[in-house]
Amino acid sequence: MISMTGYAYCEKTAHDLSVSAEIKGYNSRYLDIFINLPPWLSMLESKIREKIISVCGRGKVEVFIRIRERNASVNININSNAAKAYYNAIDVLAKELRIKGKPDITALLEMDGVLEIEKNRDDERYWKEIEPVFMQTLDVFCTERDREGKHTEKNILENLSVIEDSLKIVSSFAPAIENGIKENIRTRFAEVLGNQLQLIEENKILAETASLLLKYTIAEEISRLGSHLNEFRSENVRNSKPGKKLDFLCQEINREINTIGSKSAIIEVSGEVVKMKEALENIREQLRNVE
Repeated sequence: MISMTGYAYCEKTAHDLSVSAEIKGYNSRYLDIFINLPPWLSMLESKIREKIISVCGRGKVEVFIRIRERNASVNININSNAAKAYYNAIDVLAKELRIKGKPDITALLEMDGVLEIEKNRDDERYWKEIEPVFMQTLDVFCTERDREGKHTEKNILENLSVIEDSLKIVSSFAPAIENGIKENIRTRFAEVLGNQLQLIEENKILAETASLLLKYTIAEEISRLGSHLNEFRSENVRNSKPGKKLDFLCQEINREINTIGSKSAIIEVSGEVVKMKEALENIREQLRNVE
């Protein structure tokens, strides 16, 4: 069982470049990936996305890649048209205001768009620096999700055992429920017919008993519930990402528990039904955290 929640952070500084990677995982019905990269490295997003998809089946995953560099190689270009436009505009304004002097070159260079600075960036070079840091972070992230998944699995199986134990107790009362139904039928016939009860054919009583047994017995629900619980354990063993299937099985388990509760008037059975419902709710809550 793998948890959808997890966190990892790694950082590496080499030469004049510092790279950090941070990954956060949250619950989500589907796989939702958000990647935050420096704008000039956006072309690397597809590579990072592929790595995430290879290890995550569900959940919201946020990835943050940060780059800090010193002594980066840059190209500086001067936008002459922009500089001339600023110069002319300032010169016109100075004449209108009768201010002597010409615009200062330093002031012109500080105007927006006059200096165009481009850093020399090689995508492959940056990826060679980013990839090992990112993969290390992803390994830590997966380890954290596995650790949390094992803890969640332990809790889920403990609650499943509670349901199985309660089912055994409920099963022990099934014969008493059926005998109660049979006795109730005979009592009702006796109350209505009195001394004429002997005149009623046994087949009539048996037919009425069979009809009520079909309506009120919990034998089928016990059988189906046991089957669902067995399938729950089997699915968890054979599937490393069983979240969706187990959630569906929980719906079926809930249906059988509710039916047992509605059919039985025995206090002991009602008490076990409450325990099963509480344990099932805990299971469903934990399943929201796993793939």
